[in-house]
Amino acid sequence: MAIASGNLFTRNIYKEFIAPGCTPAQEARAAKLASFAMKLGALFFVLVLQTTYAIQLQLLGGIWICQTLPAVLIALYTRFFNPWGLLAGWAAGIGSGTWMAWELGLKSSTYPLHIFGWTVPCYAALSALVLNIAVGFVISLVLNWASKAPRYDETVASDYVG
Repeated sequence: MAIASGNLFTRNIYKEFIAPGCTPAQEARAAKLASFAMKLGALFFVLVLQTTYAIQLQLLGGIWICQTLPAVLIALYTRFFNPWGLLAGWAAGIGSGTWMAWELGLKSSTYPLHIFGWTVPCYAALSALVLNIAVGFVISLVLNWASKAPRYDETVASDYVG
């Protein structure tokens, strides 16, 4: 994971914003340094912080990573969702999922939903994902309706077939 995060940092931040004209050797050195920094951070986390923090971050990480699904997957296959709607949905999903985990004292990710007098245990990431998609859909619907500019889908079938 440290190597992958080093490469992601180098390609998406270092090369894009810090040193756009960097050579492949400079890019490799930046990736190695970023990977080393990740390893040092992980070592610090293991040796200095409490073990329960790792469990709590893993719980939150599962909730948070699910919230990227609409922005990545849905946006790949349709142009209906407005980028601002996707961002608002993501924020709603992150906020609600974090709140549900916090309400449970960061000890579980199974949140009891109270719906029409019924109590339904549900994975916090799933219910936050439903909210994420709903908020993204509604805001995209409003923004697409209010927008006067036509939206074009420039993808063609050959983009999907290798």
